[in-house]
Amino acid sequence: MIEVAKHDTIGDTAYRNIRNDIIFGRLKPSERLRLEPLRRRYNVSVTTLREILNRLTSDGFVVAEGQKGFEVAPVSDSDLREVADLRILLECHALERSFAQGDLDWEAGVVAAYHKLHVLEKQMMAGETSVRENWKNADWQFHRALIGGCGSRRLMELHGSVFDKYLRYQMLTLTFRGEKAAAEHRSLLDAALAHDAAAAARVLRDHILGGVEHSIANREPGKK
Repeated sequence: MIEVAKHDTIGDTAYRNIRNDIIFGRLKPSERLRLEPLRRRYNVSVTTLREILNRLTSDGFVVAEGQKGFEVAPVSDSDLREVADLRILLECHALERSFAQGDLDWEAGVVAAYHKLHVLEKQMMAGETSVRENWKNADWQFHRALIGGCGSRRLMELHGSVFDKYLRYQMLTLTFRGEKAAAEHRSLLDAALAHDAAAAARVLRDHILGGVEHSIANREPGKK
């Protein structure tokens, strides 16, 4: 997910909002993106909107249909598996670097991010689905904190793009994996505090692939 910058333009804000609306499912897979309704919804000019949609096409969240215009990128099981494999590759590499270089401040950031995620996971397990987006934001923040000590801005940017594509599939899922996912997050925290990158990589792989199978089995009807 893209964080708010101090000097965002109207176009930057609209880009971030449309991107997030695709990720969180408010704009559905394969939905036609008609310029006039979108222009009113996001309060931008048609010219700016076209620039945003072209940018989102480059990002992989929108498909340009030639003379037909734009639509939200479709979803498929094969694409999800490919995204997951790429996330594993990038995140395991970033974990190894981060665990080797992370200092006390990095550890404190990981603990703080985990605490927020843990609280929201308990609320989700109690059936409080109204916190669903906050929970996934906290999930993103925790995984970003884990790799935050890697020392590579490019790696963080690339990971963020792939994570957002993975997250999009998660938001199409009707249910939460519950105790299993929460336990994996706890194991990742323990591995981080021990600076045990090998253990973290094993947990992370199971965590991501478990999320893939859960997403495929529990995706909203019509989103296969």
